[in-house]
Amino acid sequence: MSSIAFDPLALTRIADFARTLSRLHRTARRRPVDDDQIDREFNAVCLSIWGYTTDDISDDLFSATEHTFLDGLDEARARIFAAEQGYDLVDDDGMLTDWWGFCWMILAEKRGLLTPENRAAARVAIEEKYLTAPNVIGVIVGR
Repeated sequence: MSSIAFDPLALTRIADFARTLSRLHRTARRRPVDDDQIDREFNAVCLSIWGYTTDDISDDLFSATEHTFLDGLDEARARIFAAEQGYDLVDDDGMLTDWWGFCWMILAEKRGLLTPENRAAARVAIEEKYLTAPNVIGVIVGR
């Protein structure tokens, strides 16, 4: 018998927040869908669950070991990791398409990286990156 048992009623079912995102991915199998639209919807899901997006946390805040862990995840390990942290990555059709990004957010939450200070630092880094690009004279940020 497995030593891992999860109460499905105690898990936050990410799929409940990702219905529109899942619909976009299904549509993308039949016809082109704007990647920016998918990114916006993924961010909307993250904001709904955590109040933060992947843009709010710098990659540099994760250790090399954590990057290796994330890069080594497959769907089975991701599902177990998420469940251990209180999340479910499965919808009615199987594993959520964006499971890796959600694991990234779950790990950030687990590590305590979802803070206003980290968000501000990540936003400054993004703005600096854009400002160093050719032909960019300013960055407009909605806050």
